[in-house]
Amino acid sequence: MNLDLTGKNAFVCGSTQGLGYASAVELALLGANVTLVARNEEKLKTALATLDVSKAQKHQYLVADFSDVSQVKAVVDQYIEKGNSAQILVNNTGGPAGGAAMNAKTEEFLQAFNNHLLCNHVLVQALVPGMKTAGFGRIINIISTSVKQPIQGLGVSNTIRAAVANWSKTLATELGPFGITVNNVLPGFTQTVRADYVIQKKAADSGKSTDEVMKELVAEIPAGRIGQPGEFGAAVAFLCSPAAGYINGINLPVDGGRLSCL
Repeated sequence: MNLDLTGKNAFVCGSTQGLGYASAVELALLGANVTLVARNEEKLKTALATLDVSKAQKHQYLVADFSDVSQVKAVVDQYIEKGNSAQILVNNTGGPAGGAAMNAKTEEFLQAFNNHLLCNHVLVQALVPGMKTAGFGRIINIISTSVKQPIQGLGVSNTIRAAVANWSKTLATELGPFGITVNNVLPGFTQTVRADYVIQKKAADSGKSTDEVMKELVAEIPAGRIGQPGEFGAAVAFLCSPAAGYINGINLPVDGGRLSCL
C-alpha cells in the first residue's frame, strides 16, 4: 500500500489544535511538507515545532483569520505568488455557535457560510491549478456527521455543513478527471475543544451535569468511548495518500459507529 507523501505539499487549515492539528501531524509523518494555517501566530509556532522532520520535510505556517474571506484569499494568493503550490488541501475551521435553527439570525447563517464554504472555495480556486499541473490532488473537507444526521441544537452548523458537503460532491465530479479527489471526513464525538463546547451546551440546555451528558453520549457510541484526534487524523492522511486515489466524492464518518444511518 503506497502511503508515501514525500515531496508532496499539504496546506492544512485550522491546524493549531484538534482535528486540523492531528491531520497535520499524520501528514507530516507520511513525509509531506506541511503549511499550517490559523489565526494565532504563537500557537502556529508551537504546533510547527512538533511536526516530524525525519524525512527532511520543510514545514511553514501562514496566519489567516477565516472570519475574513478577503484576508484568506490574500494570504493564499501571496503563497502562490511566492512560487509555492500544494497537492493536498485540508479545509477546516471552527464550527458555528449552537442554538436552534428557528432562533438563528440571518447574519449568523451568512457568517458561517463565509467562514466555511466561501473560504474553502477561494482556497480551492487558488490551489487547484497547481494540482492539475502535478496530476495529483487531494482536497479534504473536515465537516460533521450532521450532513448525514442533523445534530440537535446545532441549527446553523447543520445547515452550512450540508452546503459544504454538496459543494464538495460537485467538485469531486468536476476535478476527478485531473487526478484530484475531493472527500469529506465527518468527525463524531472526538476529544477536542469543539466537543467540549457541544457537551457544555447540552448540559446547560438540559440542566444536567457535563459528566451525565458525556455518559449519555458515550452510550450512543458502539465503540464505547469518545474518539481521539489521532484516529481522525489517520483517516484524513490515508485519503490524501496515493493508495486512496480511487476514493472520490465520499462522506467518511469517523465516529465509532455512532450514526444510525448508512
